Amino acid sequence: MNLVHFNSVPLAPSKLVCIGRNYVEHIKELNNEIPSSMVIFNKPNSAITDTLRFITPDTRYEGEICFLMMDGTIAGIGFGLDLTKAELQNHLKSKGLPWERAKGFDGSAVLGNFVPLNTALESLRMTLHINGVLVQEATYELMIYKPLEMIEEIESFMRFEDGDIIMSGTPKGVATYKTGDEFVGRIYSYDSLLIESRWSVLP
Repeated sequence: MNLVHFNSVPLAPSKLVCIGRNYVEHIKELNNEIPSSMVIFNKPNSAITDTLRFITPDTRYEGEICFLMMDGTIAGIGFGLDLTKAELQNHLKSKGLPWERAKGFDGSAVLGNFVPLNTALESLRMTLHINGVLVQEATYELMIYKPLEMIEEIESFMRFEDGDIIMSGTPKGVATYKTGDEFVGRIYSYDSLLIESRWSVLP
């Protein structure tokens, strides 16, 4: 089982529960419809990695605030990248087929370390810089579905195991990337830095 580190303790999430289309401006940039209900999909444990690699020329990064669950509640917070094979996803969507081949492949959930969440959810903000340029930024207020709504909806049909992770969706600014790019993801409580994760893209 692949591991994440929560407060320096290794954990093996049984799954990652991902929220799609959770920021209006991101929905618009991909020409998608605003959903009438929460879009939820899973990534398996085998998708988890701490290494960011070049996958295919059409693979997109999607920076996200990630929540680590313990005892049915949010215990930790970290920064993650949801990698997406864009052309394959578009093909699957056009056929009405599931997204797993485009979203759940090995190495598609690039996760940094997690730290305890000891601040108000309403204060959360994320940024992603690539090669020193700000490419994504979002706040709690911009989420269509807030974290507690996510938990309630997910638990209506699926149980959380300790260590499971919610990937809460990505804001506008997704794009492809290349070998050698330098990624820096940060999560703040207002202007106070909670966690920073860095990756250099490997071939």
